[in-house]
Amino acid sequence: MRPLKKKLTIAAAAVNAAAIIGAVVLTALGSRAAKAQSYNYAADRWSSDGKTEYSQITCFFSTDSGFNKSGVNTIRGQLLTDLKEASVEPHDGIDLVPDAYSAPAGTATVSGDDSGRSDAEITAVGGNYFFLFRDFKLLSGAYFSENDLMQTGAVIDRQLAWDLYGSDEVAGMNIYINNVKLFISGVIDTPSTKPEKRSAGKTPKAYISYYAAGLIFGGGDTFMGADGDGMQSTPEFRKITSYECVVPEPVENFGYSNVKKHLGESYDGKISIVNNTERFLPKTRVKALKKLDEYAVVKNQIVYPFWENASRIVEIGLSFIYGARRLLLAIPLITAVCLLIMAYRLYMRKKEGLKKAAAEGISARWRSLKSRMPKKAAQTKEKES
Repeated sequence: MRPLKKKLTIAAAAVNAAAIIGAVVLTALGSRAAKAQSYNYAADRWSSDGKTEYSQITCFFSTDSGFNKSGVNTIRGQLLTDLKEASVEPHDGIDLVPDAYSAPAGTATVSGDDSGRSDAEITAVGGNYFFLFRDFKLLSGAYFSENDLMQTGAVIDRQLAWDLYGSDEVAGMNIYINNVKLFISGVIDTPSTKPEKRSAGKTPKAYISYYAAGLIFGGGDTFMGADGDGMQSTPEFRKITSYECVVPEPVENFGYSNVKKHLGESYDGKISIVNNTERFLPKTRVKALKKLDEYAVVKNQIVYPFWENASRIVEIGLSFIYGARRLLLAIPLITAVCLLIMAYRLYMRKKEGLKKAAAEGISARWRSLKSRMPKKAAQTKEKES
């Protein structure tokens, strides 16, 4: 029986070692896949000191939700009030809740000053931090923001830049969308990860301000703006299908809970709220294995941009990766429990013998010490004892 027992011991050790190595490999693969979707880590980029805890929350709306700039201003104010009540105040002129909003404006033909032309998917972006959330790789030029004096800048991707001018060093050059003249503020790289490429498709991308989107596409509503000759009516692009923000976390889950409280009921059935900060955590992904049908079946008209679709693809993969990792880690855990049970049973069988052996060992030790003591010291010790 001893050779068989030895073989079983070796086999168990090998299985446990393989399980641990497999779990480590899956952890590395999962972490790499998650980090590649960098748009989910805006909270880390915003927390420059590395001490203050932030969460990143994104809300996606259906096309008929009615969420617009007024809703953006409302949720901003509500979150600032919540933070004030939690004794969190802004400091050093830094925005306490950096946010951004956007919506697909449509596909349009874009041309340059030369003969270059190309169809492109146009996205209207608002707020000062849209490009902080995106974490695109900027190849040339600069990003624009809501605070810029000129609101006719456009950020285009490398593919569109090459289609129009045969180069990605084209910052400052003109582009025309539906005969509306804009200038190229910056050029970004095209999607690099496999999930992003699958979700983005092959059509070039351009990002413009809401002001420029109003000039190009209108929006069904108008606002009045003053100029030197009096008042003029300018079309306003109002649609918003994505709102995202970074929120300080004075307590755990503060940002997600408050965004859900303020928007979840008002837009019930027309909103999807994502906690970007926790979406890729192993515990989150394993729990999600029970509801993967929510990713496979679309039950509403919520609009997801390509970067969110890419992250949802990664989420599904991570659910299986971390689920498999949990199964592998169960092997050494079960082995450890079995060893503890065996050790306990062995102890109970040998308990009396162990106690006797321990007593004899203590007695022998005392006799040994006593024999080495000087006679007088030994007598004193005996009296004391």
